[in-house]
Amino acid sequence: MKEIVIISGKGGTGKTSITAALGALAGKSAVVADCDVDAANLHLLYEPRVRHAEDFYSGKTAIIDNDLCTDCGLCAEKCAFDAIRYEYGQYMVDEVSCEGCAVCFHLCPVNAIRMEENLAGKWYRAQSRFDNEFVYAHLGIGQENSGKLVAKVKQEAKKIAENENIPFIFVDGPPGVGCPVISSLSNVDHVLLVTEASQSGLHDLQRLVELIEYFKLKASCVINKSDLNEQMASEIDDYCQKHNITVINHIPYHPEFVETLNAKKTLIEGKDKAIKQKIFQIYQFLTREEE
Repeated sequence: MKEIVIISGKGGTGKTSITAALGALAGKSAVVADCDVDAANLHLLYEPRVRHAEDFYSGKTAIIDNDLCTDCGLCAEKCAFDAIRYEYGQYMVDEVSCEGCAVCFHLCPVNAIRMEENLAGKWYRAQSRFDNEFVYAHLGIGQENSGKLVAKVKQEAKKIAENENIPFIFVDGPPGVGCPVISSLSNVDHVLLVTEASQSGLHDLQRLVELIEYFKLKASCVINKSDLNEQMASEIDDYCQKHNITVINHIPYHPEFVETLNAKKTLIEGKDKAIKQKIFQIYQFLTREEE
């Protein structure tokens, strides 16, 4: 079983479109995991049949029992995040501002404060319309700990692949280089970098490569919208070559990306044969390399 994560340094490069197409090509041969939990959207293309849904709890929030509270104000005085305020004749916790540090819980002289786990989101196990086993999640509004929810999605996807002898896991990773991305890179076998032929595309690719090299991971690259700035695409080629990263394909800009998304279809369901062929070449490279 091999795990391949598809990531981009910035949003809008076509990462999810390519991931969706790879999963559609694989069918039952791959578990697909949407680890972009802050803004999950792969399910919009996969039309999943949900088999299991489960709440995800992470972090804690302070809760004040006003029947026990003596209004001494010590909790508000010591809160480093100004999350406790005196309103409407009582002390109240702003759940968004509370960081769950529990200082108030430990300092309260009358034990009027308790710490409760946050309902941070929800994760799902489903079957896609391409017969993939599909795991995805939604992080709650204003919730943190997205890295932990990413880890949970990956854990469930790996469990399915191992139990059902499915040879591949395709992970749609979050954009950027922060905690959720680092979580998505844990214990992977290959990283597919999706970038675009722009200055910001190269800049964010460089940040990703630094991260990948730090973790000593094997990577390849796809340059999307490569014909919009051929000089920049050439610079990205040169940069990847210097860092021993194979550029699998250049994909030119094409309205097909937008048209298929608007129709809730993947790229391999579109009309353009050239794009289909490029996606198939990417799939062949990744699966051959990972055998």
